[in-house]
Amino acid sequence: MSKPESDAVVPEPVEPVERVELTKPAAGPGPRPEPAAETAAEAPEPASEPASGPAPEPAPGAAPEPAPAATPDPWAAPTPGAAAGAAPAAPPAADPWATPVGPLPPPPGAEQPRATGWAAVTPGAHSGFQPGFAYLPAPTSTNGFAIAALVTGLLCLWPLALAFAIVALVQMPKRNEKGRGPAVTGLVTGVLGAIVTLIAFIGLAALGFEEERYADARRGPQGSVNIEDLATGDCFNQPPFSPGQDAESASIYWVHVVPCTAPHHGEVAGFTNLAGRGGSYPGQSEISAKAARLCGPVRDDYALDSWLVPEGMDGSYYYPSISGWASGDRRVTCTFQDETKTHTGSVRTDRTKLTQAQRTYLDAVLAYNGALGAEPEADLDEEPAEYRTWAKTMAAASRKEVADLSVNGVDWPAGAKAKLIELGAIKLDAANAWDAAAKSTDPDTLAREVGKARALSVKSSRLAVEIRRELGLSTGEQASAVRV
Repeated sequence: MSKPESDAVVPEPVEPVERVELTKPAAGPGPRPEPAAETAAEAPEPASEPASGPAPEPAPGAAPEPAPAATPDPWAAPTPGAAAGAAPAAPPAADPWATPVGPLPPPPGAEQPRATGWAAVTPGAHSGFQPGFAYLPAPTSTNGFAIAALVTGLLCLWPLALAFAIVALVQMPKRNEKGRGPAVTGLVTGVLGAIVTLIAFIGLAALGFEEERYADARRGPQGSVNIEDLATGDCFNQPPFSPGQDAESASIYWVHVVPCTAPHHGEVAGFTNLAGRGGSYPGQSEISAKAARLCGPVRDDYALDSWLVPEGMDGSYYYPSISGWASGDRRVTCTFQDETKTHTGSVRTDRTKLTQAQRTYLDAVLAYNGALGAEPEADLDEEPAEYRTWAKTMAAASRKEVADLSVNGVDWPAGAKAKLIELGAIKLDAANAWDAAAKSTDPDTLAREVGKARALSVKSSRLAVEIRRELGLSTGEQASAVRV
């Protein structure tokens, strides 16, 4: 049977082209081309691939064969409105000259993408999930504490050297810093310094400090006497102090007794007792304050004429230690002492060798001298209340001195009577100034009245030198700063 002729126009023969594989177009926002509406029954079977080489020319007069139908796209969406279950229509034939859809190969010489995963692991690298560098970078800075440890160690400041070295050794690994050598050197020198200090302390403890050696010894140094065995009128020298000690901080138990005609530092004026036989140790400051207050009258009675006491021989005392207090010791030894230089002779006043006028005068000025010596140590503008209290005491002492010097029955020398009357008038004017200072309510008035009273006291002191000369008393080496 012959093949029916087709009404279609016979296409011109074309050169055979190489077949191009088309990939599935990527899904995009544009509409897909609708395939031809053909049923599965009407779709022709796909033609086989043409053989390589030029296509055979058709015979003259023969009808041309129809073009092979394109292979249907199995991924194409079904045609809208098509019957359910119908086979998808074949898509239109692909244009062999169209640009291929899909990623293009990189041009020659372009940088290739880096490998990922295990392909990125280079030979010799650490495997596993290890953050950071495989090896720490070389340190570039030196730790400051390491340098400080070295310097303080060389300067024998071992506590600082130890502290700086420890801090440096802790910080360097964390900060990746240099300086281990200086830090270790500072640590070693610090340890050696601590060992030397400990050995020195143990040596001093074995030898004993000066006051402890005197305290623990059953017998004191040769020619020494225990403080408790001293008697009134004894002159003595203290044992030498250890380095860094003085008479206030050291505990003295033994002294060297010497004749008062020989150079000496101290002299015993007498003794007094602290109140209370029981209870705990009240403390050094409290006992010291009580001892100073109790020893004042004892020294005044021993050295009635204060002008005979050499300059520098100040009042001092010895009070019980903690162990002595626990054993029941309450005695206070009152003395005159000079810690810097020695003196010869005694400061004791022999009352049996005084006349009636001399004894009357010395007893009259005694209370005033004691009140004048109790002047507050702070400045007037710092402690105005204390100065008001002191001014009240000075006013009472000035009036008492005038009353004691005005008693009847005293055989005053002729040259001393007129000067005593003048002295009494000055003392009363000073008492009025002291009263005004004690009653003042503002700092300016207080300062003005205290200054006025002091000026009158200086005037009375100059007059006292003349009175003492008339009475046959010594003007003494303290005449320029007399307190009468």
